[in-house]
Amino acid sequence: MTSAAPARPGTGAVELPMVVRQLRWEAAGVVSVELCAADGRDLPPWRPGAHVELVLPTGIARQYSLCGSPEDRSGYRIGVLRERASRGGSEYVHAFLRPGQPVRVRGPQDNFGFHPAPAYLFIAGGIGITPILPMVRQAAHQGVPWRLAYGGRAAASMAFLDELRPYQEQVWLYPEDRVGRIPLNEWLDQPRPGTAIYACGPEPLLAAVEDGAAHWEPGAVHLERFKARPKPALPNTEIEVVCARSNRTVTVPADRSVLSALEDEGLPVTGSCREGVCGTCETRVLEGVPEHRDDILSAEDRAVGDRMFPCVSRARGSRLVLDI
Repeated sequence: MTSAAPARPGTGAVELPMVVRQLRWEAAGVVSVELCAADGRDLPPWRPGAHVELVLPTGIARQYSLCGSPEDRSGYRIGVLRERASRGGSEYVHAFLRPGQPVRVRGPQDNFGFHPAPAYLFIAGGIGITPILPMVRQAAHQGVPWRLAYGGRAAASMAFLDELRPYQEQVWLYPEDRVGRIPLNEWLDQPRPGTAIYACGPEPLLAAVEDGAAHWEPGAVHLERFKARPKPALPNTEIEVVCARSNRTVTVPADRSVLSALEDEGLPVTGSCREGVCGTCETRVLEGVPEHRDDILSAEDRAVGDRMFPCVSRARGSRLVLDI
């Protein structure tokens, strides 16, 4: 099999028929699922921080971070929390998914972007440990200084503790029922030049990390959100979208997203989360200034303005030219 570079967002991640190889309890309410190709071939490579979209037999599709080893091309591993207010995805995984069952997987895609840095501070809350775990392993393997602050409701609900045990001198655990929440003021009070912060977890934790590290050097904070953060409703106006490759022009009404309007016209676009968090619909911007409303791009990426996520983002003017 010809080797390929790890998938990046917006590169047309493929959909693969796969089967469940193994399920394992990792903590109370958390199961890891190992997946392999139905035909046994090696899977596409990935980097720490990448995620895949799991398409269940019911047709439900959900994104999950990869938490296994990028060196193991024989399978992917994801961690799934059984959510109390599940929309059907995590509930199906826990109640019905079994070894040998066929599923489909789209990806991998990498929105988190684990970049080289002189040092790392990892912050994980609950199931947010999943994309952080491969980053910890890589940093340790490369001999780069790092520390991890990992919090959860209780120790019993905190997944992958056994895999973190070899790094116990660099890992601080915060089971809330025993010691309280992660003391972010202690971790973030003093900026550390050259240290990159990678955080994943529930929205209150990520918002607190953003606020707490606002005085760190620009670009130091990298976040992975599982859900779109709450935002005030913004007024929409009708815009014109020119699809350069398709030689089509579409008028997007104020009450429609760019993605849905393009889909209605039968144009070659793909969307999944419809919330600006998964990266599936990433599109190159050829002309015009996008109004970014996603939870993926950094401030630096937004300033460049050469890509957007049309499931949520629009135009600052009245016209955009997209590479579609």
